[in-house]
Amino acid sequence: MSVRTCATFCSLAVLVLSALPAAAHHGWSSYDAAKAIKVEAPIEAVRYQNPHGEIEIDYEGKRWVVVLAPPSRMQARGLPPEDLKPGIAILIEAYPKRDGETEMRAERVTVNGKTVELR
Repeated sequence: MSVRTCATFCSLAVLVLSALPAAAHHGWSSYDAAKAIKVEAPIEAVRYQNPHGEIEIDYEGKRWVVVLAPPSRMQARGLPPEDLKPGIAILIEAYPKRDGETEMRAERVTVNGKTVELR
């Protein structure tokens, strides 16, 4: 394989691999903004991670994933990881997924007496 062919192949591989996280990330249009949910529940699980944080709660007899903002945005707006721990009560204002999956996108949360806008 020539140096030029190898460089072309490597460049293509980098482009394909770098696009995978973006392809796996879902768009906000998959959530129904016409069906706002407001629920207060204890946090069951926390993932303070990129590309966005997530918590799990029990709602309507099912386990729901609540999609939050990226960690950098949560930190900047006053929602550090220590505020999101299992067992802590949280008030969530969110939109459910259109396809009926037990997932919602949070617009704002209230935890420990403070409300944080996530979008």
